[in-house]
Amino acid sequence: MLKGLNPLLNGDVLNVLRSMGHGDDLVVCDTNFPGDSVARQTVWGRPIRMDGVSAPDAVAAVLSVMPLDSFVDFPAERMEVVGEAASLPAVQVEVQAAIDAAEGKPSPMGSIERHAFYARAKQAYAVLITGERRFYGCFVLKKGVIPPDA
Repeated sequence: MLKGLNPLLNGDVLNVLRSMGHGDDLVVCDTNFPGDSVARQTVWGRPIRMDGVSAPDAVAAVLSVMPLDSFVDFPAERMEVVGEAASLPAVQVEVQAAIDAAEGKPSPMGSIERHAFYARAKQAYAVLITGERRFYGCFVLKKGVIPPDA
């Protein structure tokens, strides 16, 4: 256990987050997403896992140490529900609340069509597989920067 760190952040997750640079994408996905096969096509080349952790809790833990990119319109994006692009399942509402809490302000997510999400995930830095079993618990988080001290 480390002081000041969310206990859900295991060594593998922390290693990936530290290795990522500005503008790199982290895919946070549910257990139904083909995370292992998609992760093998990413920069990191293998999945990282937070088994037994919900998507909202995983996103909150990640955002407790990783800044979101402030240079893009949507530094966080969600997979759209097939045939209902505007629909927001409960898991996505909960992740939006985690993002808003981490940012200290409303920071609406963008949305990505399902097949486009799969293609985008293959181009990500890494894929984080959660224990989330609810459908459409899949997100992309773009890493931002930490400014220098004043």
